[in-house]
Amino acid sequence: MRTTITTTRQAATTMARMPGTDTARPHDVHATVHDSAMGAFRWSLLFNIGLVIVEAGAGFWVDSVALLADAAHNLGDVLGLLLAYGAARLAQKKPDERHTYGYARSTILAAMVNAAILMFACGALTFESFDRLANPHRPDGWVMMAVASFAVLVNAGSAVLFWRSQKHDLNARGAFLHLAADAAVSVAVVFAGLLIVLGGPAWLDPAISLLVNAVILWSAVQLLRQALDLSLDAVPAHLSVNKIEAALRTIPGVRALHDLHVWPLSTTVAAMTAHIEHDGIRDGDELLADAQHIMLEKFQISHCTIQLENISCRQRCEDIPGP
Repeated sequence: MRTTITTTRQAATTMARMPGTDTARPHDVHATVHDSAMGAFRWSLLFNIGLVIVEAGAGFWVDSVALLADAAHNLGDVLGLLLAYGAARLAQKKPDERHTYGYARSTILAAMVNAAILMFACGALTFESFDRLANPHRPDGWVMMAVASFAVLVNAGSAVLFWRSQKHDLNARGAFLHLAADAAVSVAVVFAGLLIVLGGPAWLDPAISLLVNAVILWSAVQLLRQALDLSLDAVPAHLSVNKIEAALRTIPGVRALHDLHVWPLSTTVAAMTAHIEHDGIRDGDELLADAQHIMLEKFQISHCTIQLENISCRQRCEDIPGP
């Protein structure tokens, strides 16, 4: 005999109907997007659009290809921010009949695309740097310093807005890396402009750019690796299946545990399913309440589905062919 129960006790009872809506569901929202992250997206978009306008205008004014190229690069960042912001907004949408998990997974896709944009930008800037090394061009150092200093303020300030949210949201981390990388590039441009003003060689600009590109590329590869892991339903990096299993086995009444799965619903929220073999003595609702408490308090997993079984059921579960 086998019983299937979710960890939300109200799931076994009749749901209260909300005014103007269908029957309420306990897990309507499958992703958390912090207010700080949403505000960071909005402000950083506004700042970077202004930066693109200033850089493009300065580039046309002094006839600087370098400034125009940087303006185009920052325009790509604006598109990346728009993508991440759109994914964050989608993640807040409630599930529907076709998308029963909601749209939270769009944040994982946005992180992957942002990593790809970063890597593409690195490739383009590296190609341009090698071209400048082969054909040295002495830009106006004062204009470089002035515009790049403004870019440092904009990009660094925007990156700071994502500092808190990027620690627990890969989508926000993609935006943070984008902005931090741009700030680093702008610092290098300021430094190169200063050396050029002091009479340094023209190749300093592309040489410093190559060093910064190497740092950006490393960050982009790490971001892409994490996003690919999440897209393949890998256990989120901050969670351990072994620790989750050990914690569930400590619950009174639990004899064994199998078919434990943990996967990401978004860049911020994970889900868990498991089969628990119980002794049949303890009240099932109490056992499930303990499991829910452990998953929420110790692992911050609120979306759990736990199947209670008697001991003889395990053999039948193991006999079912896997994928």
